[in-house]
Amino acid sequence: DKPLPVYGDGKQVRDWIHVADHCRAILAVLEKGRAGEVYNVGGNNEKANIDIVKAILMTLGKPETLITYVRDRPAHDRRYAIDNTKITTELGWSPSYTFEEGLEETIRWYAKCKGVRS
Repeated sequence: DKPLPVYGDGKQVRDWIHVADHCRAILAVLEKGRAGEVYNVGGNNEKANIDIVKAILMTLGKPETLITYVRDRPAHDRRYAIDNTKITTELGWSPSYTFEEGLEETIRWYAKCKGVRS
């Protein structure tokens, strides 16, 4: 087990989306979108980084003592989130994965590739 660095206090918020949902959104824009329009793609899953880290550790059966808080980078944004209303209403796209399903699948994929055992 290696220390897991978390920048600052870990309370920075990000909008999380599964890669398959992101790809489907891009396909929807290519097939149905209007030229010159901008379509934001987001998962409607705003989560603090520290909550993601703890969920990953819990899924892998690892202790939270692996978390090591490190100095945050200067001017690090506290929140990145997207309003996906336009792509949802105009193109009929919405994420199909719940946050929990996507995180679980992603952890399994990385663990399999890296030979990590929970």
